[in-house]
Amino acid sequence: MTLHGVGRRADKEAPARCQARFSPGARWTVCLTTSAGLLALASHTRAQVPATVNVAVDATAAGMPIERVWPLHGYDEINYTTVPEGKALLGTIAAAHTAPVYIRSHFLLNTGDGTPALKWGSTNVYTEDGGGNPVYSWTLTDGIMDTITGVGAFPFVEIAFMPEALSTHPAPYRNVSTFALNGGCFYPPTDYTKWAGLIREWAMHANERYPRVEANWLWELWNEPDSGYWHGTFADYAKLYDYTESALHEVMPNAALGGPAVVNAGGTFLTQFLQHCATDTNAVTGQTGTRLDLVTFHAKGGVAITGDHVEMDLGNQLRLHQSGFTAVAAFSQFKQTPIYITEADPDGCAACPASSDPADAYRNSAAYGAYEIAMMKHTLELEAEVGIKLGGLLTWAFTFPGTSYFPGYRALATNGINLPVMSAFKLLGRLAGTRLPLSSGGALSDILTNGVRGQPEIDGMATLDNATVQVLVWNYHDDIVTVAATPVHLAIQVPASFGSSVRISHLRVDDTHGDAYTVWMSQGMPASPSAAEVAALQQAMDPSPLVPDATLAVPADGSVGVDFDLPRFGVSLVTIQSAARASDGGAIGSGGNTATGQGGSTSSPARTSGSGCVCGVAGRGEGAASAAALLGMVMLALAMCVRRRSARTADTQHCAGGKRARFARCP
Repeated sequence: MTLHGVGRRADKEAPARCQARFSPGARWTVCLTTSAGLLALASHTRAQVPATVNVAVDATAAGMPIERVWPLHGYDEINYTTVPEGKALLGTIAAAHTAPVYIRSHFLLNTGDGTPALKWGSTNVYTEDGGGNPVYSWTLTDGIMDTITGVGAFPFVEIAFMPEALSTHPAPYRNVSTFALNGGCFYPPTDYTKWAGLIREWAMHANERYPRVEANWLWELWNEPDSGYWHGTFADYAKLYDYTESALHEVMPNAALGGPAVVNAGGTFLTQFLQHCATDTNAVTGQTGTRLDLVTFHAKGGVAITGDHVEMDLGNQLRLHQSGFTAVAAFSQFKQTPIYITEADPDGCAACPASSDPADAYRNSAAYGAYEIAMMKHTLELEAEVGIKLGGLLTWAFTFPGTSYFPGYRALATNGINLPVMSAFKLLGRLAGTRLPLSSGGALSDILTNGVRGQPEIDGMATLDNATVQVLVWNYHDDIVTVAATPVHLAIQVPASFGSSVRISHLRVDDTHGDAYTVWMSQGMPASPSAAEVAALQQAMDPSPLVPDATLAVPADGSVGVDFDLPRFGVSLVTIQSAARASDGGAIGSGGNTATGQGGSTSSPARTSGSGCVCGVAGRGEGAASAAALLGMVMLALAMCVRRRSARTADTQHCAGGKRARFARCP
């Protein structure tokens, strides 16, 4: 059976194929066959030791401020924002980044009582009285926005979807099943003037309730109108945008609004929208063109079972980014309009667990975080290459309250336990200041053509901020297989102002650092962990020191060396400060704590050489640890398949009424 990767649009026969694939019997066959193949792979380690990769950073060179395009996060279920698990995770996200955080979610304008539900949400902002007059209610939206702003984040307001009283197709208003896109909320309004009134009233309320909304919030109209999320024509969407733009900017002239958040950046919808904003007649003013402050689209790379293992597709992800950038650059008036990829993810369906697609088991592993970081860095390179302005890349992953531990949803946390991808964001989020030149083996052109299918990509980013150098280094490959760790030699040319000695810390995320999932597997994958087991998961879920902090003399040539092994999908953050500044209270990564690898692995102590090299090397048993982790992931996927075979759920209706097949692109 061929398993199709995510990120492609489905053909007309896709819904029927999807139902066939995901009947209970078919689902069992797919899960069992896939897991058996992966078990064979995970049971051994490929023993060949890679050659040492040299990574060089020049902290004496002039640089430009780093573009922190990564502190943007989002999720379908807007009412998860205000449940305890959602509130806690939003606080974690905000604390992980040194740059302003933005939060985007669906269903902001939907009619309903605000009960949280999978792939659904509501706020009841708009109803009408018996005479057809608008009735506005901000109680639920205030709770949501209070939570987001309360943790220090800003809303990336997705203006969607259609209230029941305004829908041209109000019944049925809610989708007939969890994954269908046939509800009345996805239709155009009966009255565009009333829609504009809603936007105007919401903008006035937000502007009065929250500080600096006009300057800090971002606004986007709708979600994927080139898909089942919009049951109207392009002309209907263009008209909706004109009315939305007029109403929002009447209240807040400097607010940043854009769209169209298409699923297919290479399709005609994005180009039509840009053309409309540039030269078409505005439906409100009758004049030529409509103001456009930012451009948005989505991109999903693709994961699939290839042979006996899971294969990701960073190359496809970047090609989709390139396609959208090129489309925008073709319009000279918008070439420097900020572009936000408001869903940039390895696969298409966040709310689909690994039990429906075993390839999604990558989400519990360190592979997810390494993919995200590599994608962010190479998209910055694409920005420079195409000559556009990148505003941000939004990760569509949050949490799914009320589900089991580690079920394989695309998430940042499960039951209050951070996943390894959240640990990776905690390292990435520390980068600030001036971006420094870094040389390594990463090559954008090769990845665009071939993906990362040959040698692993050992790459990085480095910054200088307030006399602190930080170097983020990762090991990424599309193929999730078990191989030997790659030896890395990191050479940092430090400024003369750092003096004669420096203090170095080294934080790590991999299978044995910052990975609560592997600890949960070692506990026997308990469905209801004990208090002691939960405490162990909490202790393991943050990045941890690879080795203790070390002080060493700076050689005469000013080049400080750090040597370490970096396992596949490992991410390291090396921080270098003047030893004098560190002793005066300057921040340093691990604070001098003893380095112990989570999950039972113990790091070797740092060894300082007279040549200015910290030779702290991770344990050589990491390959075996990786094999155990992958084996556990597969066992979990298989176990979940068994559970799903014995109990029919809403997932069996996954493609009923939908526009795309499960393996092609979830709604």
